[in-house]
Amino acid sequence: MKLFISVVFLFILLAVAFVFGSQNEQLIELNYIVAKTEISVSQAVSLFTFIGFLIGFVMSSLFSLTRRFKRRKSD
Repeated sequence: MKLFISVVFLFILLAVAFVFGSQNEQLIELNYIVAKTEISVSQAVSLFTFIGFLIGFVMSSLFSLTRRFKRRKSD
């Protein structure tokens, strides 16, 4: 049940982020270390939401794997 509530909450947050982004068609300039680009606010929100989700997923997976290996090692 906890997982279901978490997933529903995540989808609600993603929906709010995408609705916010779709309402803002203004262009913003992103300065990278080696490049510069102009993208719309909706693209920036989508990009950074995806990057945040990906980082969270990787960190969660690594934490889960280390816990499994520690359990197997202690058994």
